[in-house]
Amino acid sequence: MPLDLSSIQTFQDATVTVMGLGRYKKGSGIGAAKWLMRHGAQIVITDLKDENELRESIDEIMYWYTQYRQMDKSHDIYQPIFVLGKHDADNFTNVDLVLQNPGVPRESEFVQLAKNQGIRVESDISLFFRYCPFPIFSITGTRGKSTTTALLGEMLKHKHPKTVVAGNITRSPLEDLDWLLEEREPVPIVLELSSWLLESLEGLKLGPQIALLTNAYKDHLDRYPSFEAYVAAKELIFQEQNQDQAAILNADQEIMHEIASRIPSKHLYWFSNAFLPEGAQGVYTQQDSLVRRMQGQETVFAHVHDLKLGGDHNVMNALSASLAAHLAGVSDQDIHETLKTFAGLPGRQEILGELEGVLFVNDTTATSPEGVMAALARFGRGGNVILLCGGSSKGLSFTELGKMIGEQCKFVVVFEGTAAADMEEAIGDSAPSARANSMEEAVGLAYKNAKLGDVVLLSPGTSSFGIFKNEFDRGDQFKAQFQKLGGEIVVTE
Repeated sequence: MPLDLSSIQTFQDATVTVMGLGRYKKGSGIGAAKWLMRHGAQIVITDLKDENELRESIDEIMYWYTQYRQMDKSHDIYQPIFVLGKHDADNFTNVDLVLQNPGVPRESEFVQLAKNQGIRVESDISLFFRYCPFPIFSITGTRGKSTTTALLGEMLKHKHPKTVVAGNITRSPLEDLDWLLEEREPVPIVLELSSWLLESLEGLKLGPQIALLTNAYKDHLDRYPSFEAYVAAKELIFQEQNQDQAAILNADQEIMHEIASRIPSKHLYWFSNAFLPEGAQGVYTQQDSLVRRMQGQETVFAHVHDLKLGGDHNVMNALSASLAAHLAGVSDQDIHETLKTFAGLPGRQEILGELEGVLFVNDTTATSPEGVMAALARFGRGGNVILLCGGSSKGLSFTELGKMIGEQCKFVVVFEGTAAADMEEAIGDSAPSARANSMEEAVGLAYKNAKLGDVVLLSPGTSSFGIFKNEFDRGDQFKAQFQKLGGEIVVTE
């Protein structure tokens, strides 16, 4: 019989398999394991990576196991069991629940084995949606979702300083659930949700109060059989909503209008960097003005020149976050102030500083060709960019990116990995290139080929698996090499 999830108390003494530990200290795997331990579950943590690869994550779990044993004597806290370098079928059939990390495909034979045995498969996000007592505002999309999530979070902090920002932005919301349950007044919650996390909400009928889809480009085609299947996963952010919850879509993408026809909500809003469809409610740009149209009235609430974030893509992020903030009750004054001060997130077109007149930019979270093209559009001046790209393939085409590299790049460093050959084929003879097997080698090659006025841009266009632990490790190594060369990181106020 499936575990009764109507109450958190049912986790006491329950046997739970955590499938996929991960390497983010507050990410889905570690966050879920900590929360389950804290609530008395007997957990088995299983991961295909071995003990050496996961040493930091294991140490983190064991530290918190010790802490919970010392802090809470009111109920049993069980020591976790680790099964690493493999998965055992027994851990998916003789348990009460399986907690699936978003990095694990739902097609996994072990996930399917659990489901066939009638065992519930949940994620940290689905558990959070089950137990969170306050409205949740969720963002998904191929590009811009992290920046939009963080920007909306900053706007909401004007309204409530305890605003929670979590999800795919490397923090599990289970890190915050217990203290939220003790709050008497509603606390705003902003969650970035990947398509994989959204899959875990399917069928729950617990949708976000405000759901925002930034855009949809071809991505993760190593995980999905088609672009249509990938978009269907993104659409789940709307499909679990009721008719009275709000949906926000990008009016500048044709596919969004098709998606809108399938949304159950009666409250559809749009954002556009040009103009809104006739009769539509939402926000758009009119020359330098950011304009909101609601109930036939139009209000200028900010200006493009106000934005601290650069690039056309960040105008779209600002529009969508501002619209969501308005619907959540944030004043125009607080929205305006946030747009003027929000400097962005690390690893997203992050300007590190200059070295001998060469600008270094960390755009490690650009894991799709469109992300790289946005960075080249912002920093390119017709042949002044030395690009660091490549990594692990996601089944994407680099053809259009290759053309733009020919226009904007004087030299390209391609990281060794399954995407390297495809990247080089797309570049062809349009720019000289070389391969690198480490960040030190890559930055050395880049700086050797740079001169005054050039830009060394880390914008991979691929996944990080292989040379690096994850995309943030990749960015951190880039920063470290910049500093090793003598560069000083710019501190943004």
